[in-house]
Amino acid sequence: MTDLVLSILVLAAAVFVFGAFVAWRRGDRKRAGLMTILAFALMVNVAIWTVPTDNGATLVDTPAD
Repeated sequence: MTDLVLSILVLAAAVFVFGAFVAWRRGDRKRAGLMTILAFALMVNVAIWTVPTDNGATLVDTPAD
């Protein structure tokens, strides 16, 4: 299940980057900036969950309490 959620987050970040590019081309700089920040926040969340810690485990691998 977590793989599906992480995949959707990555796809959403890609869509936000594309949307930011389109908004930038249309002259809507504020919306483009906000979409870029949102895409960055999504990618940071994915990185937090998937980058291994010092002992080699990830948050995705650890069982929930």
